[in-house]
This record gives sequence, structure tokens and C-alpha cells, in this order.
Amino acid sequence: MARFRNKSKWTSVKRVVKKPTVDHVSGDKIPKSFVFSRGKLPHSLKQLQMDLRKLMLPHTALKLKEKKRNNLKDFLNLAGPMGVTHFLMLSKTDTAPYLKVARTPQGPTLTFKIHEYSLAVDVAHSQARPRCPPEIFKNSPLIVLSGFGTGEQHLRLTTIMFQNIFPSIDINTVNLSSCQRIVLLNYDKETKLIDFRHYSIKLQPVGVSRRLRKFVQSHQVPDLRSLQDVSDFVTKAGYGSESEADDDAATVSLVNDLGRVNRASTKSAVKLHEIGPRMTLQLIKIEEGLCSGGVIFNECGNGGEVPRQEAEAEEKTV
Repeated sequence: MARFRNKSKWTSVKRVVKKPTVDHVSGDKIPKSFVFSRGKLPHSLKQLQMDLRKLMLPHTALKLKEKKRNNLKDFLNLAGPMGVTHFLMLSKTDTAPYLKVARTPQGPTLTFKIHEYSLAVDVAHSQARPRCPPEIFKNSPLIVLSGFGTGEQHLRLTTIMFQNIFPSIDINTVNLSSCQRIVLLNYDKETKLIDFRHYSIKLQPVGVSRRLRKFVQSHQVPDLRSLQDVSDFVTKAGYGSESEADDDAATVSLVNDLGRVNRASTKSAVKLHEIGPRMTLQLIKIEEGLCSGGVIFNECGNGGEVPRQEAEAEEKTV
């Protein structure tokens, strides 16, 4: 009779690393988001929705599935167990597309009219050397707001909302290697429009030739056959000027090492590469609740003025 061997089966257990759920700076929950649509969107706005999901990484649902029968209550029921704190909702009317930014579960909700937008792929095609490495999306972007300090209450609420979408940082303890993206919002008080931009951050050492920097970064043995001396490799002309990187206005002094070429106590030039998406927004309405409740700001109704008591109450809810 044939004999059967019992082969031992080894199973590997993948180690699950629990991500922190509490912001170590503010002590609050780390902000998480859902980006979805309200109603049917054309293809370009669908792509804008995916670009916004990628921008909100890593604390967002990149592959969130939507169905036609889903309503706002369905997303809200799912948001509680998953710790989702914000909704970004795209919609389209006959006149213009709109973006709603809301705090869950009780609001407030900010409605923006999208005057213009460019997809990430369009921004990349417009650049000679686009830069968007996948590893930069492992950490949340920094947020910088400019022009919002006019004293108007609706702009204060806009500032608070966008600041709370992303995790807070402590400049004394933050790891520089995690700061690889930045979201810039600039408010123009003349046009009342907000320029929304998304960049990757790149540091380059000051005072180092481009050839030497590329050699250190690539780990490749250079071709020295056409050179008389190794110094020719470092000083050879024709590989671009470093005058831009030596500009004091664009340089920072590092407190710790960042990669192989940016070392502590040395100066490095900060360069921003736009990765998109790009939007021009106009705040048109603020509602007390989640897409409902009293309207405490309406660009068409009250000329931009918000009652002080309502604004202070709204600030507490955020």
C-alpha cells in the first residue's frame, strides 16, 4: 500500500503595524477624509476626484467605492467606525462645478465654486522635468495659507477648516524626511478667489556642483575616459549654474541629515515642483450643519459679512 507523507505546512503571519490614531501635537484624532461625488460627474471631474484623493493620502480612502444609490447618510454611517473626520464632495451643475468641504458628523460645511482647474496629468505634461516620486505620498502634506488674515469671520472659518484637514506638526520634533509635499492656498482679497496649489519639496545642497551631486545620489561609477584629471569631473563647465541654489532667500540650514547629500549644519536650497491638481476656488456659502442647517455666510446674500456670535460658535464646532 502506498504511504503518504504528511508535509508540514508553514504559514507566514504578516506583521501588522498599527498606525497612530491620535495626533501627538494637538492630542486630537488624526484627520481622515472621504473624497466622493454628489451626482453624476463628467470624466474630467472624475479624474479631479482621484487627484484629490491622492493629495489627501495617506489618511484617506484612495479606493472608495461609490454607487448611484449611495446618499450622504451612507457615507456618514461608514465614517464613524473608520474615524473619518472630513468629507470632500464634488458636484456639477449646468453652470459650474462645486467643491464642498465638511466636518463630520455635525458640520460645518464650506461650499466653493470651482472657476478653473487643471488635473495632475496636465500639470505634468506642461513641465520639462516633472517630479512626483511615489514615496512622497506616504506622509501628509504641509498646509500653508496666505492672505486669509483680513479679519473677516468667514475667512477665519476657512482657515480653521483647512488647517484641521491635515495633521498638525511640531516644528521642534518633526522629521524633515516626512516633509515632502506642501499644499498652498492663497486668497486674493480683490477678486475673492483662492488659488489652490500642490507641490513636492526637493532639497539640494548649496555649493556642490551638479555633477558631484548626481554622482552621490545615483551611486554610479562615472565615465572618466575623456578627462585628464578627476578634478575635471567636478569643475567641468556646461552642466548648469548653481547660482539659483546659492540664493539666500531660497536656502535653509538643516538641523539633521536628510539623505546622502543634504547633511546637518549645511545649507540646502528648497525647490518646489508642482504636481497638481490646481484649482481656482471661490467661497460662496457656509452652512452650520453637514450640508444643511442655517446659512451663516452667503457670498450673494450678505456681501461676505458674518455675524460675530455665529462665527465664534462655528469656530468652536470645528
